[in-house]
Amino acid sequence: MSAEIAVQIALRQRLILDAGVIALVPAANILDVNQRPAPSPSIILGQSQAVDDGDSIARDRTRVFHTLHVWKKEASLEGVKRICGEIRRAVQADRLLLSAGFHAADARVSDMRQTRDPDGETSHGVVTVEVLVQEVA
Repeated sequence: MSAEIAVQIALRQRLILDAGVIALVPAANILDVNQRPAPSPSIILGQSQAVDDGDSIARDRTRVFHTLHVWKKEASLEGVKRICGEIRRAVQADRLLLSAGFHAADARVSDMRQTRDPDGETSHGVVTVEVLVQEVA
């Protein structure tokens, strides 16, 4: 398993078990799919990037940037802003529990933005979660 998959699994697990998140987005709508239009509201587990952290000669630390996409049919951006805020709170509430072989040394939301979709009916939020992953024996 890669660090990126370990992070994605842990993020989804954190979100579907968080009362604040599922009060706004049903757990069944927190998905890893390539679908448009996405269910409304939804959190779609998106792209990820893994970068060698560069501070260990053992090369056992990777910084994973994972993108979450938030979709909601609404006239304003208020709903996606609330969902993005709940995602940030959930991610930073406690250490992420990764699959065997990986340890989350740190996790934070490093970027959030909300935009209006060109369809004129949907709001879109993009949340970047940055996780420092250490491989463990």
